[in-house]
Formats: sequence, C-alpha cells, structure tokens
Amino acid sequence: MTRTEYRWLLPSAMADPELPGDRRGRSRRTVRDWAVDLTAFLCAALIGMLTAAAIEADPTTPDGVLVADVVIGAVACCALWVRRRWPVGVAVSLVLVAAVEPVSAGAMLVALFGVAVHRPFRPVAVIGALALVLAPVQPYLRPDPDTSFTGATVVGVLLPLLVISWGMVVRSRRQLVVTLRERARRAETEAELRAEQAQRLAREAIAREMHDVLAHRLTLLSVHAGALEFRPDAPTAEVARAAGVIRDSAHEALQDLREIIGVLRSPGESDGDRPQPTLATLESLISESRTAGMKVVLDNRVVVPAAVPAATGRTVYRIAQEGLTNARKHAPGAEVTVTVTGARGEGLTVEVCNPAPTEPFEQVPGSGQGLIGLTERATLAGGSLDHGPRPDGGFRVRASLPWPA
Repeated sequence: MTRTEYRWLLPSAMADPELPGDRRGRSRRTVRDWAVDLTAFLCAALIGMLTAAAIEADPTTPDGVLVADVVIGAVACCALWVRRRWPVGVAVSLVLVAAVEPVSAGAMLVALFGVAVHRPFRPVAVIGALALVLAPVQPYLRPDPDTSFTGATVVGVLLPLLVISWGMVVRSRRQLVVTLRERARRAETEAELRAEQAQRLAREAIAREMHDVLAHRLTLLSVHAGALEFRPDAPTAEVARAAGVIRDSAHEALQDLREIIGVLRSPGESDGDRPQPTLATLESLISESRTAGMKVVLDNRVVVPAAVPAATGRTVYRIAQEGLTNARKHAPGAEVTVTVTGARGEGLTVEVCNPAPTEPFEQVPGSGQGLIGLTERATLAGGSLDHGPRPDGGFRVRASLPWPA
C-alpha cells in the first residue's frame, strides 16, 4: 500500500524503506519532495527579496553592492535545489556566504534545516556551531540602521538554533517511523518463520506417526506373504491363518491410513473415532503379535496401567510396537521380551529385547528410520532412548520416560 498508493505523500527517504540507509537520500524525489523543495525555494527567495528591498531602501548602499546582493542571493536560492544531494556542502557554503551577504540568510536557514533532517548529529553540531560563531559577523560588517548590533546578533543566533532543532525533531520522527516499520517487517518475517517451523514439525510428527502405525501392519503383511511364497506346500490351516493375518493387517493398515488422511484434511472432518493407544492397550498389541505367530513375553510391572498419562502411555505403546516390528524384521522366530516398569513420581521404563536369530530368513526391507523416530518421540516426551546390540548377538531398545507425581 505504501509504495503503490501513498508513496507520493512520503519523503524519498521513507518511500523506499527496503533500501539501505546510505541510498535512501539518493532515491528519486517524490511529489511531496518537489512540493517541499519548491516551497523552501519560494520562502528563501521571499526572505531574500525582502532583505534586498530593505537594503535598497538605504540610500547609503551603492548600486553595485545591491546588484551583487541580488545575484548572490539568487545563486544561494538556486543552490537549494541540490541540497538533497550535497546537504553538508551546500549548508557550509551558505553559512559562509550568509556571514557577509544578508540576502542569502533565508537560503542558509533552509540549508541548515535540510542538513539537520538528513545527517546525523555530529556534522549538524559542527555546522550549527559554525553558524553561531559567524552570527555576529554580518551585523558587524553590514549593520542595519533600524536594528542594534546586539539585537541582530541575538536573532542571528536564535534562528539557526530554532531551525536546527526543528530539523532534528523531524529526523527523530522519521527514524522512529522507519524503526517501527522495520520492527513490523521483522515481526512478520519471524511469524512466517515460526509458521514454517510449525508446519515442518507437524509434517515430521505426521511422518513419524505414519511410520509407527503402518510399519507394524506392513511387516505382518510382508512376513506372512513371504511365508506363503516360500512354503507353497504348507498345511491348509496354516495357509488360512496366514491369509487371515494378512487380511486383518491390511484392514487395520487401511483404517489407520484413513484416520491419518482425515486428520490431514481437517481435524473436524476426520472420521477416525478409534481410541488412541495407551499403556492399557499394550496387551492387545502383544496379543495381536502372538496371533501373527510371534513369541512375545510381556512383563508389565505397572500396577494400574490406566493411571499412566495418556501421552506417556501412547509413547510406551509406540516404542513397544516399533520394537516388535524390528524384531519381526530382523529376528523372525526369536522370542521377544517386553518389560515395562515404573511408578508415579519415579518415571516409566520400557525395554524390548530379542536374542540373535537362529535360522536364516528373508530380510524385510527397512531403512532404520523407526529408531530415529522413536528417539525423537522419547525426547519430545521429556525422556531418553538408547538402543544397540547385546553381547549375545541380540538387540535391545530401552526408553526412560517421566511420570510426574
């Protein structure tokens, strides 16, 4: 809005806020700049003409001096058109000229105002001090018959101080506006970064959830499909049981996938009303794995599993689920032990262990992303997770999670 509709109402130093500070002063004049420059030129010319008329009214003034005054005053007024490009040079020149030429006093005041607006305090203070030091020179060299030396000197001091102070106030206001604008832009950028980070974290959470949910189902499909492929002569009952596991696992995988897609579309439009897993539902996971043919031993030493916070219980469930999935992929046929211990105020510990595989098996594809996701999940829950091979060739996954009192 500022750059397209109202740019002409702003000074050039504020119309292009994205430019660096040393380039704003050299940007093209806006309509407002032209209006201000024209007004300043006319005011300086008016003051010069009034001064020239007063000098002409003095019969003791030679004609040559009057002509020189008018020419120098006109040149001083015209110099104001380049004050935006060289504010310091124009101001110093006009201060020196105004010390001996009263017709250029108006142009000198405009130049002092411009340098106070566009330059920092140090050069403004130096030029202002020079103007104050030279203030008594003009009344001394060219005294006004109607004004005393003291009165002219006081006016010559007060006017530059007033103009410089006004210019510094304008500069401070512009700097405040630019600072507020930059803060708003920075806040908007930070908000966008936070939104992007939130989206990234949400995507990571969804990806982690999809891996934890679907990996368990799909490994069941892979293992039993592989068994049917490599044992076409298996008994009919075993084939039927494997086919039933494949069907149930595919059905559960589709249900879980439908729930995740529903959440992605809109939380309010999701049709997944199935309860989220907790520590209390860990028994059903173990039963499902046993039905699929795994040998699983559950040692749950938590007296009241339902008392565990839902988020913590869900993390324990997912860790156990991923541990069983990894054991099914890398140690099929081995007995897996799932141990859960802990109490309120002491924290929870879940451990999944399996021995080394004793029989050759077809390796199920996997990239190891599950353990990375579990580590992140445990860390987000305020706990920790470690995993690695055991001395007997097996594998162990152990997580410690907080359980507040």
